[in-house]
Amino acid sequence: MTGKTPALPDEVLTHNVWEAGDNDSFAELFARHRKNVFYACRGFFSDWQAAEDATQETFLRAFKNIRSFQEGDFSHWLLRIAKNVCIDEWRRRRTETVIGGLELADRAAPRSFDSSFEMRQMAERLWQEIRSLPREQSRCLELKVEGFSYEETAARTGFTVDAVKSHLQNGRRMLWRKMEGALPQFVKG
Repeated sequence: MTGKTPALPDEVLTHNVWEAGDNDSFAELFARHRKNVFYACRGFFSDWQAAEDATQETFLRAFKNIRSFQEGDFSHWLLRIAKNVCIDEWRRRRTETVIGGLELADRAAPRSFDSSFEMRQMAERLWQEIRSLPREQSRCLELKVEGFSYEETAARTGFTVDAVKSHLQNGRRMLWRKMEGALPQFVKG
């Protein structure tokens, strides 16, 4: 034996996340399940970037809704979230394809947020962190949040579509790291 402590079951880790706001436990859940979620999303989308986006959205939703996880198979619960994320994205893309050339057609419908103080505080912190990112990443993230497609973002910024995807991925990664400490407050709120 190498002296490593035995791995905790997923149920214990989820409990640690929602009860104590333990980021390390969520990081462990992410490390355990990221590949399975990504491959499930990859099976839904032929585009690698769309699968990566869906994977990130799946874990964000899982973190936000960790309290709704009941005893059972965490992996199954997570894959159900991934399926819903993929369906949502497919519907959004289908609308883009149908409406096509209209300037505002590709914008996502605004989401309704709870008017609680914590939610507003978290949203403000999120926007502050987005603005603190490098200019290219910040601009691409702002346009993505507003619902613009990769192609529209490229047209508005002058970047190539591949550069937009790169700036988005790097921006999301940096944003996730910056917001890591604030996320437990968001879940408890």
